[in-house]
Amino acid sequence: MAEPTPETWRRVDSYLTELLVGHDEDLEQAVADQNAAGLPAIEVAPVNGKLLHLIARMTGARRVLEIGTLGAYSTIWLARAVPQDGRIVTIEAEPRIADIARANLDRAGVGDKVEIRLGRAAEVLPTLDGGAPFDLVFIDADKESNTIYLDWAARLGRPGTVVMVDNTVRGGEIANPATENPQIIGVQRGLEMLGRDPRFDATAIQTLDAKGYDGIAIALVV
Repeated sequence: MAEPTPETWRRVDSYLTELLVGHDEDLEQAVADQNAAGLPAIEVAPVNGKLLHLIARMTGARRVLEIGTLGAYSTIWLARAVPQDGRIVTIEAEPRIADIARANLDRAGVGDKVEIRLGRAAEVLPTLDGGAPFDLVFIDADKESNTIYLDWAARLGRPGTVVMVDNTVRGGEIANPATENPQIIGVQRGLEMLGRDPRFDATAIQTLDAKGYDGIAIALVV
């Protein structure tokens, strides 16, 4: 059995991506434009983008909330999963980044399904209160605020809403009780909330893919 070295898991990820995801000009161009603009390369791996897409389809999601837009790579995956009259609300703090995301969404032909809300998510989320509940929430923003985002995911969802939180292992540092890294502490607090808050039933898995060693949490609002 091959050891899970970075070389091994990247080779396996390439194999799975080629076999099960394939190539997509609009998605690849979205990443290229994001990189050309100097944005951090922190979009989800292709296999994880496909996972988001499939979960949205499996759950019949019509309204999706995404916290953290970046270049709209994951937003495109989600928008393709909802029906034509479905809606994605995605929150992005930086206007320049939102402009890049909008161009990528429009080029991919899904711009009419996506509303980009500008501002810090902790300030934007309360403005969504009172609307129709979201069927799926994807959290992929600053980790220090994960508990805030999870609280709003429960408030803005309904029983049966699926909540997904990216970057929950952080190269194994999540299991370090002595960490002083605020991002790691934020993830820890979020996972603790998922384990203790009666509004959620959750699990998390470790991932090895093109983005390295990390993980994702999946929860159900109960």
